[in-house]
Amino acid sequence: MTRRTAILLGLLILALLLLAAQRSYDHIERYTVSIDQGPSPEARSNPYLAAQEYLRQRSIPVNVITNINHLPDPNPQLPAKTLILLDSRENMTPGQADEVLQWVLDGGHLIFVAEQLWDEKKGRSGDLLLDRLHLRQYLSKDLQKQDLQESNQRVRPMIPMRAAPISDTPNLPWPELTRLYIENESAPAYIGFDTAFHLDDPQDVAQAWANSADSTHMLQLTRGQGIITVVTDADLWKTRAIGKYDNAWLLWYLAQDSEVTLVLRTDHDNLFGLLLHNFPLALTVLALLIVLSLWHFGLRHGPLQAPASRARRQLTEHLRASADFLLRHSGQQTLLRGLQQDILRRARQRHPGFEQLGVADQWQVLARLTRQSTSAVGQAMRPRPAKRLSSADFTRQVAHLQALRNAL
Repeated sequence: MTRRTAILLGLLILALLLLAAQRSYDHIERYTVSIDQGPSPEARSNPYLAAQEYLRQRSIPVNVITNINHLPDPNPQLPAKTLILLDSRENMTPGQADEVLQWVLDGGHLIFVAEQLWDEKKGRSGDLLLDRLHLRQYLSKDLQKQDLQESNQRVRPMIPMRAAPISDTPNLPWPELTRLYIENESAPAYIGFDTAFHLDDPQDVAQAWANSADSTHMLQLTRGQGIITVVTDADLWKTRAIGKYDNAWLLWYLAQDSEVTLVLRTDHDNLFGLLLHNFPLALTVLALLIVLSLWHFGLRHGPLQAPASRARRQLTEHLRASADFLLRHSGQQTLLRGLQQDILRRARQRHPGFEQLGVADQWQVLARLTRQSTSAVGQAMRPRPAKRLSSADFTRQVAHLQALRNAL
């Protein structure tokens, strides 16, 4: 193949490639694909982020704090203040509970979740806020229908909420949803509270409520110049549920015309947490000192003590060790009775019918066989009192018994 032919062949191949690329480009269809990467890290760390943004879109200022040490000023001359406690209050102190209720007395609006069930035996629930307001929370399945009806009849509605029409009670639509009736509104709002819980007001301190077909899930009462709203759960305001039913509307309705302070952490740090936050370097140095001290005191000082040679051990050492063991674990009386029984066994071998004799006759036979006095034999063979003998008396008694045994 000549050089000219190779160049022409290369140009032809290049032209074919360009033609194939153009035809492929003409058939390419362009489209846009949106890939859902899930919620942002901020949304994953804060389940109430959507609720905050919803309130801000409704021109309601929202301030998020992590503890209740600094409550907003409830001065009536300032814009109204709403405090919403959503996170666990397990570690809330009595002083903090009293401070929050005093804040309500001064004109604030408190919204919190009832966390504990009422304990009939203890006469309290353990929820500091709930017990101070004389409200109770039960499981809906544990309530009798008659008790529920009596409880609902005790509560008095307040403006702007009103009671459910009695004629609607037999055939309620969506009985699993909580109904909130508003004054001058013909239809109720439907809220997605958890129907597993029920709020009870045994002392008629509440003036408004919202309930499903079987239980009450929201109570509202006045306290001083302020208002308290108690709900059975706050899951309806989390990101996954706030868009359902009228859940978002209820949050706006409770917080309207006010500045909202949202508390997402109501527990307080323990001593170790405070030290770790404020003095991390000092704690690290202390931990290193403890480790070094344990390592220092754990070191072996001096050479290892070699085990005793087996060749030096003698029979007398074993016998002495065995005797010491029996003395510690069995006591003196067991050793003395063993010697006495050994003497009686040898006497039966030396004197036929010895076991049929009386005790006095046996002692006389032993005296004759051992050539000792009857009083000495009786003193040796007489049962000893349970009182512990001194070392000298015990050694003397053992020696006397061994002398009788050796004489047989």
